[in-house]
Amino acid sequence: MGGGGQLTEPEEPISGRAAGVYTWEEVQSHCNRNDQWLVIDRKVYNITQWAKRHPGGIRVISHYAGEDATEAFTAFHPDLKFVQKFLKPLQIGELAATEPSQDRNKNATIIQDFHTLRAQVESEGLFRARPLFFCLHLGHILLLEALAWLIIWVWGTSWTLTFLSAVILATTQLQAGWLQHDFGHLSVFKKSSWNHLLHKFVIGHLKGASANWWNHRHFQHHAKPNIFSKDPDVNMLHVFVVGETQPVEYGIKKIKYMPYHHQHKYFFLVGPPLLIPVYFHIQIIHTMISRRDWVDLAWSLSYYLRYLCCSIPMFGLFGSVVFISFIRFLESHGFVWVTQMSHLPMDIDHEKNQDWLSMQLQATCNIKQSLFNDWFSGHLNFQIEHHLFPTMPRHNYHLVAPLVRALCEKHGVPYQVKTLWQGFADVFRSLKHSGDLWLDAYLHK
Repeated sequence: MGGGGQLTEPEEPISGRAAGVYTWEEVQSHCNRNDQWLVIDRKVYNITQWAKRHPGGIRVISHYAGEDATEAFTAFHPDLKFVQKFLKPLQIGELAATEPSQDRNKNATIIQDFHTLRAQVESEGLFRARPLFFCLHLGHILLLEALAWLIIWVWGTSWTLTFLSAVILATTQLQAGWLQHDFGHLSVFKKSSWNHLLHKFVIGHLKGASANWWNHRHFQHHAKPNIFSKDPDVNMLHVFVVGETQPVEYGIKKIKYMPYHHQHKYFFLVGPPLLIPVYFHIQIIHTMISRRDWVDLAWSLSYYLRYLCCSIPMFGLFGSVVFISFIRFLESHGFVWVTQMSHLPMDIDHEKNQDWLSMQLQATCNIKQSLFNDWFSGHLNFQIEHHLFPTMPRHNYHLVAPLVRALCEKHGVPYQVKTLWQGFADVFRSLKHSGDLWLDAYLHK
Protein backbone atom coordinates (compact mmCIF):
# COMPACT_ATOMS: atom_id res chain seq x y z
CA MET A 1 0.00 0.00 0.00
CA GLY A 2 1.08 3.55 -0.56
CA GLY A 3 1.43 5.04 -3.99
CA GLY A 4 5.02 6.19 -3.77
CA GLY A 5 7.96 4.74 -5.64
CA GLN A 6 8.18 2.71 -8.81
CA LEU A 7 6.80 -0.78 -9.28
CA THR A 8 8.83 -3.43 -11.03
CA GLU A 9 7.55 -6.70 -12.41
CA PRO A 10 6.77 -9.22 -9.69
CA GLU A 11 9.18 -12.05 -9.08
CA GLU A 12 8.30 -15.67 -8.68
CA PRO A 13 6.41 -16.59 -5.50
CA ILE A 14 8.56 -16.41 -2.42
CA SER A 15 7.47 -19.88 -1.45
CA GLY A 16 5.23 -22.47 -2.98
CA ARG A 17 1.68 -21.17 -2.80
CA ALA A 18 -0.59 -23.31 -0.70
CA ALA A 19 -4.33 -22.82 -1.10
CA GLY A 20 -4.93 -22.63 2.64
CA VAL A 21 -8.09 -21.65 4.49
CA TYR A 22 -7.54 -19.46 7.52
CA THR A 23 -9.37 -17.87 10.41
CA TRP A 24 -8.93 -14.29 11.55
CA GLU A 25 -7.17 -15.58 14.65
CA GLU A 26 -4.54 -17.28 12.48
CA VAL A 27 -4.06 -14.18 10.32
CA GLN A 28 -3.72 -11.92 13.35
CA SER A 29 -0.95 -14.09 14.76
CA HIS A 30 1.25 -13.17 11.78
CA CYS A 31 1.95 -9.55 12.67
CA ASN A 32 5.64 -9.60 13.59
CA ARG A 33 8.45 -7.93 11.71
CA ASN A 34 9.66 -11.25 10.28
CA ASP A 35 6.25 -12.83 9.77
CA GLN A 36 3.55 -10.69 8.18
CA TRP A 37 0.22 -11.66 6.65
CA LEU A 38 -2.68 -9.47 5.64
CA VAL A 39 -6.09 -9.84 4.01
CA ILE A 40 -7.45 -8.08 0.92
CA ASP A 41 -10.95 -8.97 -0.34
CA ARG A 42 -10.95 -12.12 1.82
CA LYS A 43 -7.71 -13.39 0.24
CA VAL A 44 -4.76 -14.01 2.55
CA TYR A 45 -1.30 -12.82 1.52
CA ASN A 46 2.15 -13.43 2.99
CA ILE A 47 3.91 -10.08 2.60
CA THR A 48 6.93 -10.84 4.80
CA GLN A 49 9.51 -10.51 2.00
CA TRP A 50 7.52 -8.23 -0.31
CA ALA A 51 7.23 -5.57 2.42
CA LYS A 52 10.96 -4.88 2.04
CA ARG A 53 10.46 -4.02 -1.64
CA HIS A 54 7.12 -2.26 -1.29
CA PRO A 55 7.26 1.01 -3.30
CA GLY A 56 5.44 2.91 -0.56
CA GLY A 57 7.95 1.76 2.05
CA ILE A 58 8.16 -1.20 4.39
CA ARG A 59 6.44 0.52 7.29
CA VAL A 60 3.20 1.57 5.64
CA ILE A 61 2.33 -1.96 4.52
CA SER A 62 3.62 -3.47 7.77
CA HIS A 63 1.16 -1.32 9.70
CA TYR A 64 -1.58 -3.60 8.33
CA ALA A 65 0.13 -6.89 9.18
CA GLY A 66 -2.39 -9.25 10.76
CA GLU A 67 -5.30 -7.08 9.60
CA ASP A 68 -7.78 -6.60 6.80
CA ALA A 69 -6.16 -4.08 4.45
CA THR A 70 -8.87 -3.98 1.78
CA GLU A 71 -9.97 -0.39 2.35
CA ALA A 72 -6.43 0.98 2.62
CA PHE A 73 -5.34 -1.00 -0.46
CA THR A 74 -8.22 0.44 -2.48
CA ALA A 75 -7.61 3.96 -1.22
CA PHE A 76 -3.91 4.10 -2.09
CA HIS A 77 -3.81 2.44 -5.52
CA PRO A 78 -5.48 4.21 -8.47
CA ASP A 79 -4.95 1.22 -10.81
CA LEU A 80 -6.08 -1.85 -8.88
CA LYS A 81 -5.86 -4.20 -11.86
CA PHE A 82 -2.20 -3.35 -12.37
CA VAL A 83 -1.35 -3.89 -8.72
CA GLN A 84 -3.25 -7.17 -8.51
CA LYS A 85 -0.50 -8.99 -10.42
CA PHE A 86 1.94 -8.09 -7.66
CA LEU A 87 -0.40 -9.66 -5.13
CA LYS A 88 -0.98 -12.92 -6.97
CA PRO A 89 2.41 -14.52 -6.17
CA LEU A 90 1.95 -13.58 -2.51
CA GLN A 91 -1.43 -15.23 -2.01
CA ILE A 92 -1.34 -18.22 0.34
CA GLY A 93 -5.06 -18.83 0.72
CA GLU A 94 -8.28 -17.20 1.79
CA LEU A 95 -10.51 -16.70 4.79
CA ALA A 96 -12.71 -19.59 5.85
CA ALA A 97 -16.30 -19.28 4.65
CA THR A 98 -17.47 -19.00 8.26
CA GLU A 99 -15.25 -15.96 8.88
CA PRO A 100 -16.64 -12.39 8.47
CA SER A 101 -15.10 -10.18 5.79
CA GLN A 102 -14.01 -7.59 8.36
CA ASP A 103 -11.68 -8.21 11.27
CA ARG A 104 -12.06 -7.42 14.95
CA ASN A 105 -14.86 -4.98 15.79
CA LYS A 106 -15.01 -3.08 12.50
CA ASN A 107 -18.49 -1.95 11.48
CA ALA A 108 -19.59 -4.07 8.51
CA THR A 109 -22.44 -1.68 7.60
CA ILE A 110 -20.14 1.36 7.50
CA ILE A 111 -17.63 -0.55 5.39
CA GLN A 112 -20.31 -1.56 2.89
CA ASP A 113 -21.84 1.92 2.71
CA PHE A 114 -18.44 3.51 2.19
CA HIS A 115 -17.70 0.96 -0.56
CA THR A 116 -20.96 1.97 -2.22
CA LEU A 117 -20.06 5.66 -1.89
CA ARG A 118 -16.66 5.07 -3.48
CA ALA A 119 -18.28 3.24 -6.41
CA GLN A 120 -20.68 6.17 -6.87
CA VAL A 121 -17.84 8.71 -6.77
CA GLU A 122 -15.86 6.71 -9.33
CA SER A 123 -18.87 6.43 -11.65
CA GLU A 124 -19.34 10.21 -11.49
CA GLY A 125 -15.75 10.72 -12.67
CA LEU A 126 -14.53 12.46 -9.53
CA PHE A 127 -11.20 10.63 -9.70
CA ARG A 128 -10.44 12.21 -13.10
CA ALA A 129 -8.11 15.19 -12.91
CA ARG A 130 -8.34 18.41 -14.94
CA PRO A 131 -4.84 18.93 -16.35
CA LEU A 132 -5.45 22.66 -16.86
CA PHE A 133 -5.99 23.13 -13.11
CA PHE A 134 -2.57 21.72 -12.26
CA CYS A 135 -0.86 23.50 -15.19
CA LEU A 136 -2.20 26.82 -13.94
CA HIS A 137 -1.14 26.00 -10.41
CA LEU A 138 2.41 25.21 -11.55
CA GLY A 139 2.38 28.33 -13.70
CA HIS A 140 1.47 30.63 -10.83
CA ILE A 141 4.28 29.14 -8.72
CA LEU A 142 6.85 29.78 -11.44
CA LEU A 143 5.55 33.31 -12.08
CA LEU A 144 5.65 34.23 -8.40
CA GLU A 145 9.20 32.90 -8.08
CA ALA A 146 10.30 34.88 -11.14
CA LEU A 147 8.65 38.00 -9.69
CA ALA A 148 10.48 37.57 -6.38
CA TRP A 149 13.87 37.44 -8.08
CA LEU A 150 13.05 40.31 -10.46
CA ILE A 151 12.18 42.57 -7.53
CA ILE A 152 15.68 42.35 -6.05
CA TRP A 153 17.50 42.13 -9.39
CA VAL A 154 15.84 45.28 -10.74
CA TRP A 155 15.18 47.39 -7.63
CA GLY A 156 17.93 46.23 -5.31
CA THR A 157 18.36 44.46 -1.99
CA SER A 158 17.02 46.96 0.49
CA TRP A 159 15.54 45.51 3.69
CA THR A 160 11.99 46.14 2.47
CA LEU A 161 12.47 44.60 -0.96
CA THR A 162 14.43 41.67 0.44
CA PHE A 163 11.66 40.99 2.95
CA LEU A 164 9.00 41.22 0.22
CA SER A 165 10.98 38.86 -2.00
CA ALA A 166 11.37 36.39 0.90
CA VAL A 167 7.61 36.41 1.57
CA ILE A 168 6.87 35.71 -2.09
CA LEU A 169 9.47 32.91 -2.26
CA ALA A 170 8.12 31.38 0.96
CA THR A 171 4.66 31.45 -0.64
CA THR A 172 5.96 29.66 -3.74
CA GLN A 173 7.63 27.05 -1.54
CA LEU A 174 4.39 26.46 0.34
CA GLN A 175 2.37 26.21 -2.88
CA ALA A 176 4.97 23.91 -4.45
CA GLY A 177 4.59 21.76 -1.34
CA TRP A 178 0.88 21.35 -2.03
CA LEU A 179 1.56 20.61 -5.71
CA GLN A 180 4.16 17.92 -4.98
CA HIS A 181 1.58 16.47 -2.61
CA ASP A 182 -0.80 16.06 -5.58
CA PHE A 183 1.79 14.23 -7.67
CA GLY A 184 2.93 12.15 -4.71
CA HIS A 185 -0.62 10.86 -4.25
CA LEU A 186 -0.82 9.94 -7.98
CA SER A 187 -3.85 12.18 -8.34
CA VAL A 188 -2.92 14.13 -11.48
CA PHE A 189 -2.03 11.73 -14.33
CA LYS A 190 -3.51 8.36 -15.18
CA LYS A 191 -0.02 6.94 -15.70
CA SER A 192 1.82 6.59 -12.41
CA SER A 193 5.17 7.12 -14.13
CA TRP A 194 4.21 10.68 -15.09
CA ASN A 195 3.12 11.40 -11.52
CA HIS A 196 6.44 10.05 -10.21
CA LEU A 197 8.47 12.14 -12.66
CA LEU A 198 6.63 15.39 -11.92
CA HIS A 199 6.76 14.60 -8.22
CA LYS A 200 10.54 14.44 -8.33
CA PHE A 201 10.68 17.65 -10.36
CA VAL A 202 8.46 19.65 -8.04
CA ILE A 203 9.69 18.39 -4.65
CA GLY A 204 13.29 18.06 -5.86
CA HIS A 205 13.98 20.90 -8.29
CA LEU A 206 11.44 23.40 -6.98
CA LYS A 207 11.84 22.65 -3.26
CA GLY A 208 15.16 20.87 -2.73
CA ALA A 209 13.62 17.90 -0.91
CA SER A 210 13.27 14.15 -1.56
CA ALA A 211 10.31 12.37 -3.15
CA ASN A 212 11.14 9.01 -1.59
CA TRP A 213 11.57 10.52 1.87
CA TRP A 214 8.16 12.16 1.52
CA ASN A 215 6.50 8.98 0.23
CA HIS A 216 7.74 6.74 3.01
CA ARG A 217 6.81 9.27 5.69
CA HIS A 218 3.53 10.61 4.37
CA PHE A 219 1.84 7.34 3.45
CA GLN A 220 2.31 6.08 7.00
CA HIS A 221 0.39 9.13 8.14
CA HIS A 222 -2.45 8.32 5.76
CA ALA A 223 -2.51 4.63 6.57
CA LYS A 224 -2.83 5.12 10.32
CA PRO A 225 -3.44 8.82 11.09
CA ASN A 226 -2.91 10.01 14.67
CA ILE A 227 -1.97 6.52 15.86
CA PHE A 228 1.11 6.30 18.05
CA SER A 229 4.06 4.27 16.69
CA LYS A 230 2.42 4.19 13.24
CA ASP A 231 1.89 7.82 12.24
CA PRO A 232 5.26 9.64 12.18
CA ASP A 233 3.46 12.99 12.40
CA VAL A 234 2.55 12.30 16.05
CA ASN A 235 6.07 11.21 16.93
CA MET A 236 6.99 14.36 18.81
CA LEU A 237 10.38 13.07 20.04
CA HIS A 238 9.42 13.80 23.68
CA VAL A 239 9.23 17.53 22.90
CA PHE A 240 5.42 17.55 23.09
CA VAL A 241 2.76 15.27 24.54
CA VAL A 242 -0.41 15.13 22.43
CA GLY A 243 -3.92 13.79 22.68
CA GLU A 244 -5.46 12.62 25.93
CA THR A 245 -3.77 9.25 26.40
CA GLN A 246 -0.07 10.04 26.00
CA PRO A 247 0.02 12.92 28.53
CA VAL A 248 -1.50 10.72 31.24
CA GLU A 249 0.86 7.84 30.42
CA TYR A 250 3.87 10.17 30.63
CA GLY A 251 2.57 11.74 33.83
CA ILE A 252 1.99 8.42 35.59
CA LYS A 253 5.49 7.27 34.62
CA LYS A 254 6.90 10.61 35.84
CA ILE A 255 8.40 11.31 32.41
CA LYS A 256 9.46 14.94 32.14
CA TYR A 257 11.73 15.56 29.18
CA MET A 258 10.15 19.01 28.89
CA PRO A 259 7.87 21.16 31.06
CA TYR A 260 4.83 19.92 29.15
CA HIS A 261 2.38 22.14 31.00
CA HIS A 262 4.07 25.02 29.14
CA GLN A 263 4.17 23.30 25.74
CA HIS A 264 1.42 25.56 24.33
CA LYS A 265 3.87 28.42 24.89
CA TYR A 266 7.16 26.94 23.70
CA PHE A 267 5.37 25.49 20.66
CA PHE A 268 5.75 28.95 19.09
CA LEU A 269 9.52 28.75 19.56
CA VAL A 270 10.29 25.18 18.47
CA GLY A 271 7.31 24.10 16.32
CA PRO A 272 6.54 26.42 13.39
CA PRO A 273 10.00 28.09 13.28
CA LEU A 274 12.14 24.94 13.25
CA LEU A 275 10.22 22.06 11.64
CA ILE A 276 11.22 22.66 8.02
CA PRO A 277 14.52 24.61 8.29
CA VAL A 278 16.00 22.31 10.94
CA TYR A 279 14.25 18.98 11.60
CA PHE A 280 12.99 18.16 8.09
CA HIS A 281 16.15 19.52 6.48
CA ILE A 282 18.43 17.29 8.56
CA GLN A 283 16.12 14.29 8.14
CA ILE A 284 15.93 14.66 4.35
CA ILE A 285 19.72 14.90 3.90
CA HIS A 286 20.32 11.97 6.26
CA THR A 287 17.69 9.84 4.50
CA MET A 288 19.04 10.46 1.00
CA ILE A 289 22.64 9.75 1.98
CA SER A 290 21.98 6.77 4.28
CA ARG A 291 19.73 5.11 1.69
CA ARG A 292 22.07 6.10 -1.15
CA ASP A 293 19.21 7.71 -2.98
CA TRP A 294 21.39 9.46 -5.51
CA VAL A 295 18.53 10.29 -7.89
CA ASP A 296 16.65 12.29 -5.27
CA LEU A 297 19.93 13.84 -4.12
CA ALA A 298 20.63 15.03 -7.67
CA TRP A 299 17.16 16.59 -7.96
CA SER A 300 17.66 18.28 -4.58
CA LEU A 301 21.09 19.63 -5.50
CA SER A 302 19.67 21.04 -8.73
CA TYR A 303 17.41 23.26 -6.62
CA TYR A 304 20.25 24.58 -4.48
CA LEU A 305 22.47 25.14 -7.53
CA ARG A 306 19.73 27.17 -9.19
CA TYR A 307 19.09 29.11 -5.99
CA LEU A 308 22.75 29.97 -5.45
CA CYS A 309 23.12 31.11 -9.06
CA CYS A 310 20.24 33.53 -8.49
CA SER A 311 21.20 34.74 -5.02
CA ILE A 312 25.00 34.88 -4.77
CA PRO A 313 25.39 37.81 -7.25
CA MET A 314 23.00 39.81 -5.04
CA PHE A 315 23.76 38.62 -1.49
CA GLY A 316 27.06 36.74 -1.57
CA LEU A 317 27.41 33.22 -0.16
CA PHE A 318 26.77 34.04 3.50
CA GLY A 319 23.87 36.35 2.65
CA SER A 320 22.37 33.65 0.43
CA VAL A 321 22.44 31.15 3.30
CA VAL A 322 20.76 33.67 5.61
CA PHE A 323 18.18 34.53 2.93
CA ILE A 324 17.14 30.92 2.27
CA SER A 325 17.05 30.20 6.00
CA PHE A 326 14.60 33.06 6.44
CA ILE A 327 12.49 31.79 3.52
CA ARG A 328 12.35 28.31 5.11
CA PHE A 329 11.48 29.93 8.44
CA LEU A 330 8.48 31.69 6.88
CA GLU A 331 7.41 28.62 4.90
CA SER A 332 7.59 26.44 7.98
CA HIS A 333 5.06 28.60 9.81
CA GLY A 334 2.49 28.23 7.04
CA PHE A 335 3.13 24.51 6.68
CA VAL A 336 2.82 23.72 10.40
CA TRP A 337 -0.40 25.66 10.96
CA VAL A 338 -2.09 24.25 7.84
CA THR A 339 -1.15 20.64 8.53
CA GLN A 340 -1.70 20.67 12.28
CA MET A 341 -5.04 22.48 12.42
CA SER A 342 -6.78 19.45 10.91
CA HIS A 343 -5.06 16.76 13.00
CA LEU A 344 -3.53 17.92 16.28
CA PRO A 345 -6.83 18.86 17.98
CA MET A 346 -8.37 15.52 16.99
CA ASP A 347 -8.22 12.13 18.72
CA ILE A 348 -4.64 10.86 19.04
CA ASP A 349 -4.31 7.42 20.57
CA HIS A 350 -3.00 3.89 20.25
CA GLU A 351 -4.30 1.47 17.62
CA LYS A 352 -8.07 0.91 17.81
CA ASN A 353 -8.46 -1.27 14.67
CA GLN A 354 -11.32 0.76 13.26
CA ASP A 355 -12.83 0.72 9.79
CA TRP A 356 -11.41 3.21 7.26
CA LEU A 357 -14.17 5.83 7.58
CA SER A 358 -14.25 5.86 11.38
CA MET A 359 -10.45 5.89 11.69
CA GLN A 360 -10.00 8.79 9.29
CA LEU A 361 -12.87 10.88 10.70
CA GLN A 362 -11.66 10.64 14.29
CA ALA A 363 -8.24 11.91 13.18
CA THR A 364 -9.24 14.68 10.76
CA CYS A 365 -11.47 17.73 10.48
CA ASN A 366 -12.24 20.25 7.75
CA ILE A 367 -11.77 24.01 7.49
CA LYS A 368 -14.54 26.03 5.87
CA GLN A 369 -14.30 26.51 2.14
CA SER A 370 -13.37 29.86 0.62
CA LEU A 371 -11.21 30.89 -2.31
CA PHE A 372 -8.44 31.95 0.07
CA ASN A 373 -8.67 28.85 2.27
CA ASP A 374 -8.62 26.57 -0.77
CA TRP A 375 -5.55 28.30 -2.20
CA PHE A 376 -3.68 28.88 1.05
CA SER A 377 -4.04 25.26 2.21
CA GLY A 378 -3.77 23.60 -1.19
CA HIS A 379 -7.37 22.36 -0.70
CA LEU A 380 -6.26 20.53 2.44
CA ASN A 381 -9.01 22.41 4.22
CA PHE A 382 -10.95 19.38 2.87
CA GLN A 383 -8.77 17.11 4.98
CA ILE A 384 -11.57 14.59 5.58
CA GLU A 385 -12.23 14.00 1.89
CA HIS A 386 -8.51 13.90 1.15
CA HIS A 387 -7.93 11.22 3.77
CA LEU A 388 -10.87 9.12 2.63
CA PHE A 389 -9.91 9.40 -1.06
CA PRO A 390 -6.16 10.21 -1.18
CA THR A 391 -5.87 9.65 -4.96
CA MET A 392 -8.73 12.03 -5.77
CA PRO A 393 -7.66 15.29 -7.48
CA ARG A 394 -8.10 18.11 -5.01
CA HIS A 395 -10.38 20.22 -7.22
CA ASN A 396 -13.12 17.60 -6.69
CA TYR A 397 -13.07 17.51 -2.88
CA HIS A 398 -15.89 20.05 -2.60
CA LEU A 399 -18.07 17.86 -4.83
CA VAL A 400 -17.70 14.72 -2.76
CA ALA A 401 -17.89 16.52 0.62
CA PRO A 402 -21.74 16.60 0.83
CA LEU A 403 -21.87 12.86 0.11
CA VAL A 404 -19.32 12.10 2.81
CA ARG A 405 -21.13 14.31 5.29
CA ALA A 406 -24.44 12.56 4.61
CA LEU A 407 -22.81 9.15 5.15
CA CYS A 408 -21.30 10.33 8.44
CA GLU A 409 -24.67 11.65 9.63
CA LYS A 410 -26.30 8.32 8.76
CA HIS A 411 -23.87 6.42 10.98
CA GLY A 412 -23.43 9.02 13.70
CA VAL A 413 -19.77 9.62 12.86
CA PRO A 414 -18.74 13.20 13.84
CA TYR A 415 -17.90 15.38 10.80
CA GLN A 416 -16.20 18.55 12.06
CA VAL A 417 -15.91 21.78 10.08
CA LYS A 418 -14.18 24.85 11.55
CA THR A 419 -13.23 28.34 10.49
CA LEU A 420 -9.58 28.93 9.65
CA TRP A 421 -8.99 30.92 12.84
CA GLN A 422 -10.79 28.34 14.96
CA GLY A 423 -8.52 25.69 13.45
CA PHE A 424 -5.44 27.71 14.38
CA ALA A 425 -6.73 28.39 17.89
CA ASP A 426 -7.56 24.72 18.45
CA VAL A 427 -3.91 23.80 17.88
CA PHE A 428 -3.00 26.06 20.82
CA ARG A 429 -5.92 24.84 22.94
CA SER A 430 -5.20 21.16 22.33
CA LEU A 431 -1.55 21.57 23.37
CA LYS A 432 -2.58 23.36 26.54
CA HIS A 433 -5.20 20.70 27.33
CA SER A 434 -2.68 17.88 26.84
CA GLY A 435 -0.12 19.71 28.96
CA ASP A 436 -2.65 20.15 31.77
CA LEU A 437 -3.50 16.43 31.64
CA TRP A 438 0.19 15.61 31.94
CA LEU A 439 0.70 17.92 34.91
CA ASP A 440 -2.31 16.50 36.76
CA ALA A 441 -1.13 12.92 36.21
CA TYR A 442 2.46 13.83 37.07
CA LEU A 443 1.49 15.41 40.38
CA HIS A 444 -1.41 13.25 41.51
CA LYS A 445 -1.24 9.79 39.98
